[in-house]
Amino acid sequence: MVEATDGAMKVGDAVAGGVLERLDVRAIDDNPGVLSLANAVRATESDSAQTCACVCAARTARMAPGGLMVDFAGALRDAIQARGLGLERIQERLRAEGYSVSLATLSYWQTGRSRPERRESLAALAELEKILEVDPGSLAALVGPPRPRGRHLHKSTDNPELGAFWSERDLIVDLAQGIDTRWDERLTRLSQHDRVNVGPDRGEVSFLVRQVLRAEADGPDRWVAIIRLDVPGNPLPLLTPVRNCRLGRIVEHPESGLLLAELLFDRPLAKGETVITEHALHNYPPFPLAKQYERKFRLPVREYVVEVCFDPAALPRAVYQYQQTDGQDEQVTSMEVDVGHSVHAIALDYGPGRYGLRWDWE
Repeated sequence: MVEATDGAMKVGDAVAGGVLERLDVRAIDDNPGVLSLANAVRATESDSAQTCACVCAARTARMAPGGLMVDFAGALRDAIQARGLGLERIQERLRAEGYSVSLATLSYWQTGRSRPERRESLAALAELEKILEVDPGSLAALVGPPRPRGRHLHKSTDNPELGAFWSERDLIVDLAQGIDTRWDERLTRLSQHDRVNVGPDRGEVSFLVRQVLRAEADGPDRWVAIIRLDVPGNPLPLLTPVRNCRLGRIVEHPESGLLLAELLFDRPLAKGETVITEHALHNYPPFPLAKQYERKFRLPVREYVVEVCFDPAALPRAVYQYQQTDGQDEQVTSMEVDVGHSVHAIALDYGPGRYGLRWDWE
């Protein structure tokens, strides 16, 4: 699993970072890595986003009452309403032409929560104009220049983007539009400790994550966790707050094995305040084969500890610690399982980069 510290984690890989929305985001486009098996809050598409017609967008760019130009979201709503098409039907027609746009994305576009800005999104918008039978370019003309995403408002341009070190970089940035990442860069990572539990069948059973964060401004009230399964298609793990946090919004993308979640603090932090939080992840049986655990650090961490606890009945043949900072070759070191059937590695003042343990069974 992978979890990221911004946070990102891989179950093989991982990344770490209201009203709870259910947003089963299957191919999200322009929308912003220990589990308890008892309670899970999953995000699946809201019924309204699935079934109701997206109201908005004019057949051509036009003037609103008072002489003001209709914005993109309003024009899109008008056009969809005029065409009499629901979001599901629009999605099907876009998919038939080779454009993968989620229902959540279409809903976000027509409510103004996000807008098409990436090249793939603008190409899909051109096809959408055909489907809605509006003049070519009439909706695109209302999009305007790219706008900064919420988490970039206080961001140094030197910091890697949220999807850094992930093969699914663009997808993660898009999925993150469904949650609030604006405080991510205002939290200093003082300490991070990940503990992985591997069962007697060599399966990934659970993960416990403890972190110490310090606010660098008044207001941070959440951490964003990004988790990715090594084997997409398996059930996503169950995320459970353990200490000093509670669940906020969750966005799932089962096809890629990605889960993004807000972990809300008990209260907003003042500048200089610290918080210790813990959360857990539990996989559902049959447990996926455990082969590695990796954390991706978009921003530096003072201290990072990763620990893998093996069942005495299932010990690996060899264990390796590996790390790779941006632009550098991967470094690999052999490790030994201790008498307590566990192995751990420690990194100080590490990142940006990725750091983890992997092992061979045979």
